[in-house]
Amino acid sequence: MKKIGLLYGQENSFPQAFIDRVNAKNVNNVAAEFVSIDKVIQGVPNKYAVILDRISQDVPFYRTWLKQAALEGTAVINNPFWWSADDKFVNNELAARTGVNVPKTALLPSRDLPDNTTGQSFRNLVYPFDWASIFAHIGFPAYMKPYNGGGWKHVYKVNSPEEFFAQHAHTGQLVMMLQEEIEYDSYYRCYCIGGKYVRVIPYDPYQPPYQRYLDKSQGDDDLKGVISEQVANLNRYLGYDFNTVEIAVRSGIPYVIDFWNPAPEADEGAIGAENFEWVVETAANYAIERALRQLPGTDNLTWGVFMTHAVPGQQTAIVPGVKKTTAKKSATPVEKKSAAKKEAAVKKEATSKKEAATKKTTTKKAKAKE
Repeated sequence: MKKIGLLYGQENSFPQAFIDRVNAKNVNNVAAEFVSIDKVIQGVPNKYAVILDRISQDVPFYRTWLKQAALEGTAVINNPFWWSADDKFVNNELAARTGVNVPKTALLPSRDLPDNTTGQSFRNLVYPFDWASIFAHIGFPAYMKPYNGGGWKHVYKVNSPEEFFAQHAHTGQLVMMLQEEIEYDSYYRCYCIGGKYVRVIPYDPYQPPYQRYLDKSQGDDDLKGVISEQVANLNRYLGYDFNTVEIAVRSGIPYVIDFWNPAPEADEGAIGAENFEWVVETAANYAIERALRQLPGTDNLTWGVFMTHAVPGQQTAIVPGVKKTTAKKSATPVEKKSAAKKEAAVKKEATSKKEAATKKTTTKKAKAKE
């Protein structure tokens, strides 16, 4: 039996709906349940083929347990190793490399010293920081936000250096970013599941939480198609199975504002009944898809294209004693040409050896007759 486990926290509507939807599909040899952990002993495997993670960003114990599960062959949605290493500033840089438009962004040191550090811990940091150059590059108005935050927490709009310093003084040990404001004509929040299933939803981040998701019929369909393609490409590039991306459109050009939400809200009351139905159905189908192709004892995680572009696509055994399996990979034209040359060289060498052997035998026979 392939078990799909759901790891969750304080949310209520999505978890039970997800479990019920997977089980209602009656897929042979696949069942879903809430994850149950009563002990974690190194080397003792868990029972799940797939785990959908909705809470480990807040619980370090869960994050480490998920990494062990992944090493045992569990397909964890999302990859806990990359999720631990990722942040919004890095994502902004990576997104720009895919050709999408992103706001100008600068990374800022924390206002207060981190715990267990002193001024001597920052001897490589020039003081005072070159604020003038940063402000000139970003411009005002601008947004200041945590480099790895979420849920629009600690996000400030600042209109001048004076407002910036006043707000930054209250950020404590948070590492912040200063980002160019994109004065948009329309704004969208886009769910992406499996790097291929995308739902583009008109969104107003300035409304109260339960009024932000607008009527999906609003907006230009052609523009939504462009956004959908960009969102899917971004998630494949970054390696996220379940994520949301926020897009601001200025003069018909989409700008990616935020795309690091690997445990996006999925409460029916917040996102609306139609969006909720899409998320539950799509997440259930994708989890089943991952369960059916999961190979025990191998790496079943999703890794971003930017991390794997230089590595041949393969699944390698990661559990001692488990037989190594390698996925078939189509040869590129260059590889095919190289292989053909090698094959021709081998045949030529074999033919030469055969001709030499034949000649040698003929010579011996001739000498024998003499």
